[in-house]
Amino acid sequence: QVQLVESGGGLAQAGGSLRLSCAASGNIFSINVMGWYRQAPGKQRELVASITNGGRINYADSVKGRFTISRDNAKNTVYLQMNSLKPEDTAVYYCHIDPSYGPDYWGQGTQVTVSS
Repeated sequence: QVQLVESGGGLAQAGGSLRLSCAASGNIFSINVMGWYRQAPGKQRELVASITNGGRINYADSVKGRFTISRDNAKNTVYLQMNSLKPEDTAVYYCHIDPSYGPDYWGQGTQVTVSS
């Protein structure tokens, strides 16, 4: 059994910052890819950022230069530092992991709301 525990969401003003964390625990040998997705009301879930075990990073164009993803492999934790937040960043943010073996997993989601 694998659990993902997300934290750090909440309310921020436009131009502000928030930091999301997602800690994976349970029967995990290693994790290939860790990432963050988001889903705004009425929209499809979209990739925000991902990071591989080797440190390769991918960002959505809409967050490049504002968001930074990082991971601590010893703690099986992935972070998302979100700066210069915009109202259009408002969404439920989901942590996602792709372990080396077995199925992938999703977190329960954390709400991020940015006011103008």
